[in-house]
Amino acid sequence: MKSRFAGSVYAAALAALISATTGALAQDKTFELKLAHWVPPSHPLQKALEEWGASVEKASGGTLKYKVFPAQQLGKAFDHYDMARDGIADLTYINPGYQPGRFPIIGAGELPFLMSNAKGGSQAIDAWYRKYADKEMKDVKFCLAFVHDPGTFHSKSKKIMVPADVKGMKIRPAHATMATFVTLLGGTNVQSSAPEVRDILEKGVADSVTFPWGSIPLFGIDKVTKFHMEVPLYATTFAFVFNRDKYNQMSAAQKKVIDEHCTNEWALKVAGPWSDFEANGVIKLKADPAREVYTISPAQLAEWRKAAEPLEKTWADNVKKAGGDGAAIMKEFKAELAKFKAAY
Repeated sequence: MKSRFAGSVYAAALAALISATTGALAQDKTFELKLAHWVPPSHPLQKALEEWGASVEKASGGTLKYKVFPAQQLGKAFDHYDMARDGIADLTYINPGYQPGRFPIIGAGELPFLMSNAKGGSQAIDAWYRKYADKEMKDVKFCLAFVHDPGTFHSKSKKIMVPADVKGMKIRPAHATMATFVTLLGGTNVQSSAPEVRDILEKGVADSVTFPWGSIPLFGIDKVTKFHMEVPLYATTFAFVFNRDKYNQMSAAQKKVIDEHCTNEWALKVAGPWSDFEANGVIKLKADPAREVYTISPAQLAEWRKAAEPLEKTWADNVKKAGGDGAAIMKEFKAELAKFKAAY
């Protein structure tokens, strides 16, 4: 009898707690969250943001609603960090490397031959960067970080086999680090956001692009390129960032919902489907007889790795200018990559 009574008391207390929590959320002000990105609606990121928003809406009892704005609807790709800062959008998808020098620490994730895969790499960079995000991205509330599966060179008219082949070429780099690499090798950088790449290649403004594999057909770049170097050359860092003012207007319960969706687990949820999408792009391009997917020899790979060595020093110098210890920060990052089985 006593045991049954105790059980019923516990059940009643639990029901009261759930009711109180639900009631608190139900009484909260309703927010319509604008989630913005700059890739096409057919990109895996669209579904990831929809799932993120739907989960937030459910967890908040419907008080945090959402709408996704894809394909630069609210602003250009380069502007998405400032859009979150200024409240043009509430959560945005950013490429820190689109703005050279602004976010030096997270630039570690852009260094060549550092990362082997996007899933472990995303968990590693997210876990590592949380320590530095509040300082480096202080205008916004950092949510999570991730990377795409390693990308490489995709060219119009010739194979790029060794570093010397880049000399004299016009190349659209994926981010600031690849831009530095192109300059180091004697090439010329042509800046553009991802949605503009096909156009600059088609017009001859650029000869080649550094891009992940699955996104080549997605952005129509397969129509204007023929040669594809099969080497995991680099990754690109990304982040979701949230408008601080909107977050501060929320109740404690709503803030908790947002915090529980800005985690390392969610970094993997966002990166996983995209990683699979990019990896499948290699298979798709190999199956197309109109193009040539080629490998390089171990000796040629050694040339590339040697040529890339100065980039880590450049990164460390930029971190030092921002008041950080590059050697210590890189050691921490490599430890996370090893932990999540993503080291190259």
